[in-house]
Amino acid sequence: MEASMNHLHDTGIQATRWLQEHFQGSQDWFLFISFAADLRNAFFILFPIWFHFSESVGIRLIWVAVIGDWLNLVFKWILFGERPYWWVHETDYYSNTSAPEIQQFPLTCETGPGSPSGHAMGAAGVYYVMVTALLSAAAGKKQSRTLKYWVLWTVLWTGFWAVQVCVCLSRVFIAAHFPHQVIAGVISGMAVAKTFQHVHCIYHASLRRYLGVTFFLFSFALGFYLLLRVLGVDLLWTLERAQRWCAHPEWVHIDTTPFASLLRNLGILFGLGLAHNSHMYLESCRGKQGQQLPFRLGCIAASLLVLHLFDAFKPPSHMELLFYILSFCKSAAVPLATVGLIPYCVSQLLATQDKKAA
Repeated sequence: MEASMNHLHDTGIQATRWLQEHFQGSQDWFLFISFAADLRNAFFILFPIWFHFSESVGIRLIWVAVIGDWLNLVFKWILFGERPYWWVHETDYYSNTSAPEIQQFPLTCETGPGSPSGHAMGAAGVYYVMVTALLSAAAGKKQSRTLKYWVLWTVLWTGFWAVQVCVCLSRVFIAAHFPHQVIAGVISGMAVAKTFQHVHCIYHASLRRYLGVTFFLFSFALGFYLLLRVLGVDLLWTLERAQRWCAHPEWVHIDTTPFASLLRNLGILFGLGLAHNSHMYLESCRGKQGQQLPFRLGCIAASLLVLHLFDAFKPPSHMELLFYILSFCKSAAVPLATVGLIPYCVSQLLATQDKKAA
């Protein structure tokens, strides 16, 4: 088994070297793709747009992203996946020859286990939700499949797979993942998104259900972590390897640790539950103005602006506990602002203008 994995990892290292040698001029493009595929952009950019154009799609996007990333965390703790940038130094596979040299980049040194790829899994899940939502809207209530529909189907799915290929190549190029890890991520992400097509209770979930799911996800992850610690398994072994083999210590960021992503995602889900069951949401999005285009466009523009400014706040990383708490609060504030506070303010502003016009 170990020999097979070593051979698989060596094949991945050769793929990384080939990409770095032949596409060195595309370095900025690959780094941009890895940055764009981060789930943070789904929460701060895609969610506000989709929620105010199609509320059900926005909600499903959040659930797919959160549950998918939570499953990704559990899979990583089970599979103990290596990462190329440290494996090439740790392995004795090259004991009789010199180890291949691979280049590192500012986005290379992630601290969690490598399998499956979280970027590939997140991108596959999120883009699957968007593509199927657009196709469903194009088909209409009668689900008619005209020539225009099949042209759109071809364009959207071609674009979907182009994005997935770019994300996968990007993660391999920067030596953050092996090829088999990104492939597993794409398959897993699509499976999660496909499953949530048949889960309808999320669209009208009560605050109690949101709290229950959030508590379960946190309790299961923490319990699983403590159980493995009792059994003598150190799930933070990857942090030590990242710190040892990263070319630049400042490239190792605490926000790439498993617990950082866990609390970020739980904060998003908790905040959505609070906002979606709030008085501000009911009075604005569910009010008379909720279906009007000026209201929706105003909410999207204001949300993108506020969240862009909000994203500039970086919790202090020198105090780990404080970082995790502030990360949770920052994430919870994203849907609270997008779903509750901003729509309420926009509705009040439009109502005031209507009264003046009358």
